[in-house]
Amino acid sequence: MDAKVSTKPHEMLAATLSDEMAAVNTLIRTRMASDHAPRIPEVTAHLVEAGGKRLRPMLTLAAARLCGYQGEDHVKLAATVEFIHTATLLHDDVVDESGQRRGRPTANLLWDNKSSVLVGDYLFARSFQLMVETGSLRVLDILANAAATIAEGEVLQMTAASDLRTDESIYLQVVRGKTAALFSAATEVGGVIAGVPEAQVKALFDYGDALGIAFQIADDLLDYQGDAKATGKNVGDDFRERKLTLPVIKAVAQATDEERAFWVRTIEKGKQTEGDLGQALALMEKYGTLEATRADARTWAAKARAALEVLPNHEIRAMLSDLADYVVARLN
Repeated sequence: MDAKVSTKPHEMLAATLSDEMAAVNTLIRTRMASDHAPRIPEVTAHLVEAGGKRLRPMLTLAAARLCGYQGEDHVKLAATVEFIHTATLLHDDVVDESGQRRGRPTANLLWDNKSSVLVGDYLFARSFQLMVETGSLRVLDILANAAATIAEGEVLQMTAASDLRTDESIYLQVVRGKTAALFSAATEVGGVIAGVPEAQVKALFDYGDALGIAFQIADDLLDYQGDAKATGKNVGDDFRERKLTLPVIKAVAQATDEERAFWVRTIEKGKQTEGDLGQALALMEKYGTLEATRADARTWAAKARAALEVLPNHEIRAMLSDLADYVVARLN
């Protein structure tokens, strides 16, 4: 492996867990098959094979390995986590009317909204079949709660996204729902099936929660500062889609009456004209909200690293710690 490539924590994790990840990928392909509806594997394969980092299932495998787990149920749980994630992406792209995902056309664009919604439903059902096979009611409870929390977070975002009354606490609630809930469930179930003490299970939950929040804050910041080739998104997509993310929420909180009128027009009413993105960026620069958002992402990454301290001293722990740094290092 190229030395330069292997310095990225998620790639080091993938290399360390390569055998288990191969088993997860095989299981995913097997379980997304359908004898009666060929549209299901077509749509699912388009997204699953699109070359995502598989970060969430990798977190489940890493947590189980870190905790000394010797069985095979972590592979089923990792596949479960990926199915839940893929189902939410299919539904999200319909809700957001997205045309691109991971640099490729979305399933709803290539097929239609009905296919994306129904295949997403199928994957949710498959995920529940998989988690039941572990025989652990606690695992079922954690992942079922995560699925409900994700849906709740998406609905909250839909109602709060263009409402200027949305503050940082509501934003955090949305992020905990739509992103961090699956990160924390992914890490927590790895500890649960390994049977480690409760303090370690909680540490894994806390790590996943903080990592997920740092990850989403970084993503929201990259929307205004990122490289379109690297992110697969155009700079300012969130602004054009009237999404109130943290950099804008911080700017709105400090806005003068005239500036607030600008945000009402562009975000709440969606009446955007040429040059509005530039003005939005200028207001964020004026109040230092991009830098403040970057600082928040780093704070959550530090919380993720701190949570790992009660877990066994292991090469996986070091990689998970580096992963928390890497999530925000993308912002440099």
